[in-house]
Formats: sequence, structure tokens, C-alpha cells
Amino acid sequence: MAMTWTGRIAAITCLIVLGLGARAACAADPAAPIGPPPGQGDSASSLAGLFLQSCVQHVGNRQAVRAWAQAKGLKELPANAEQQFLYGLPGQVFDASDKHGRYVLISEDGGSCSVLAERVNGAKVLDVLQNDMRQGGISFTVTLDQDDPHEKTLHQREYDASQGKVRWHMLVSIVKGTDRGEAMLTANP
Repeated sequence: MAMTWTGRIAAITCLIVLGLGARAACAADPAAPIGPPPGQGDSASSLAGLFLQSCVQHVGNRQAVRAWAQAKGLKELPANAEQQFLYGLPGQVFDASDKHGRYVLISEDGGSCSVLAERVNGAKVLDVLQNDMRQGGISFTVTLDQDDPHEKTLHQREYDASQGKVRWHMLVSIVKGTDRGEAMLTANP
């Protein structure tokens, strides 16, 4: 997805005025970039930025998540491909891939919202996500931090998070250590 110069200037202005941690607020402008600021990108930053701007910014509001995805130009996957991510639940899935990797945005009709990365450093995802939440004024508490008892290569971290009067629960599932692998971040109202 190519970004116009006007969109890039608006996004940079927003980031300068509000600070780098305010990516979610800047993303309210459809012209703002999805991922990290220019020159600061990698797959962990792209994944965290996508999650904060879509799922967290619009937690529990599937219409807002889907409108955001469409405003960003994300393409909905065909129905048969969506079911690989929805497991029979009603919802929509969007391709959110960028130059840093392959990502999908999963918006369930029940309000749950997830982003999934094909290959990312899980430890870095946790660092970037928590740093971005702190900088964005999101309060959070880690409520569970453990290796998956069934999938020995996975690690799970759960959070209770809030910003103002809005509260939500998050689950982050990553490949253990610094190996690159799949990662899934989920927000539930």
C-alpha cells in the first residue's frame, strides 16, 4: 500500500505533536501509516503497531475495526481463507501484510480482535508492545506469564489493560526465546 506525501506529512506531524507513543491516536487519520514511523520499522514494531491501531484503538467494536481496516486499504480474505483463522466463528479477516512481513487482522463478530504474524521475534514483540502501551498512556498488568502446557515451543502472556474508562483483556502468544515464528495478539472487551 503506497502512502501519499500528504498522508506521510499528516502522520509525521501527528507523531511529532503527540509523540511516538501516540501511534494509536494518529491512526485515527486514515492517511496515517499502519506500522512504525519511517526508518524505524521491523516485524515486531509492525505487529505491535497494527494491534494497537486496530484492536486496541477500537476494542470491542467490530464495526470500527472493520471500518479502520477498509480505510487503510486492507483487503478482506476470501471466505474459505477466512475460515482458516476464524475456526467456524462469524467474522472478517483482512490481509495486513507490509514490507516487514505477513500479517492478518482477525475481527470476530463477538468483538474479539486479533493480529497474527507469520514470522516475528516473540521476545521483541513483548518489549515493543509494552513500551508502546506505556508511551501511549495505556495502563496494564500482567496476569499470566507462562509457557504453553500443550505447545512446548509457545509462550503466553495475558494482560488486563485500560485507558481512561475503557478496560480490556489481552492475550499474547509467541514462540519462546528469540527464534522467529508465529505470534498472535488478541484483545477482548
